[in-house]
This record gives sequence, structure tokens and C-alpha cells, in this order.
Amino acid sequence: MTYVLWFLLLLFSAFSYSNAFTFGLVNAANDRTTQNVRYDGSYHRIAYPNGDVPANIGVCTDVIIRSYRALGIDLQQLVQEERIIFCMQ
Repeated sequence: MTYVLWFLLLLFSAFSYSNAFTFGLVNAANDRTTQNVRYDGSYHRIAYPNGDVPANIGVCTDVIIRSYRALGIDLQQLVQEERIIFCMQ
């Protein structure tokens, strides 16, 4: 019985974290809709990591990346690190 209670506690805590993360991401993405951003698909050289084009331009992926960065997650860095690992195999 104790194992079942611990399992349920662990399960519900995982859902609680997931909901908090999802709520934060939705709020960050919703905040991005209040920004005045002009679509600009041209190439821009950016710094690595945490590089970004100017805040008033971008494409749809920039909106997603900026939303995750509001939560402290740099998707560009994670993708780049994954590419390096994949290329080394």
C-alpha cells in the first residue's frame, strides 16, 4: 500500500510540474502577441549562445524561441548541441 501511495504522489507531482511549465509557456507565448514584430525572413548572423535578431523583426520560429527563453530555455543552443552530437556519431 505504501508503494502505491508513493507512486501516486510521484505521478501527481509530475503532472503538477508539467501543468506549471505549460502554463508558463502559454503565458510567455501570449505575451509575444502583444509585441510589434515585422516578418523578416532574411538571414542575420547572431551570437551563440543566446543570440537573437532585433526584437522588432523575426519569423515564427523566433516567436517560439523567445517564448521558451522567457522560461530560461534556449532552444537554439539545445538544437545546436544535438546537431553536434548527431554529427559526431
